[in-house]
Amino acid sequence: MAAPACPSCRAPMQAQRFPRKLNGDVELDLCFSCQGIWFDDYESLQLAPAGVVDLFRLIHEHRDDQRVSLANPLHCPRCGERLIHSQDRVRSGVFNYQRCGQHGRFITFAQFMIEKGFVRQLTGAEIDEIKVRIGTVRCTGCGAPVDIRKDSACTHCRAPIAILDPQAVEQALSGYREAAAKQATPPAPALLAETILDAERERSRQQRERGSGLNADIGDLLLDGVAMVWDLVRR
Repeated sequence: MAAPACPSCRAPMQAQRFPRKLNGDVELDLCFSCQGIWFDDYESLQLAPAGVVDLFRLIHEHRDDQRVSLANPLHCPRCGERLIHSQDRVRSGVFNYQRCGQHGRFITFAQFMIEKGFVRQLTGAEIDEIKVRIGTVRCTGCGAPVDIRKDSACTHCRAPIAILDPQAVEQALSGYREAAAKQATPPAPALLAETILDAERERSRQQRERGSGLNADIGDLLLDGVAMVWDLVRR
């Protein structure tokens, strides 16, 4: 069976297998350039906790891949129909995705992490700190740059500025992994912004040195948080 086309860039997506809740595997289609996941039908509900861990690991491994902006509109990889913008609410907030009425849904890595409770909205004090250190960050909703020196939300899609929450990740992953006793204690909330800012500065420096195609002047608070937390929980 031919690989489905990404709903955004139309390039072939990569099939990845993840553990299913009861038994067997769920095959998901991912586009690392667009940082999106296609879920057929009810695959999102069938994904086992161990599958969430595996997907989290993949997001970490591909955090420095060259990214492209999402197209508008997006199209179903099964029937080609235009996808419908949708929202759902979970304990950690509202997440956005695009759905086909017949075949499934497309969700970005960032929105998937919001859905799974790994992300929270920044406090005013944290935004003030980041304004001084990193002026522009990537929107978790659409990927557009947000100048947080002027705006507290994305001017394009109005998504609030969010950050990966190590405490939420630790709580979620501790229920997914049998080796919970080996997991490290995450940074205290007061140190969260400082820790991720340090990671962002180092990532930007490395990108400039190797001439990466990514925009090293735009911070990505979610993917920097993924790298930091994954290094902690894999110990």
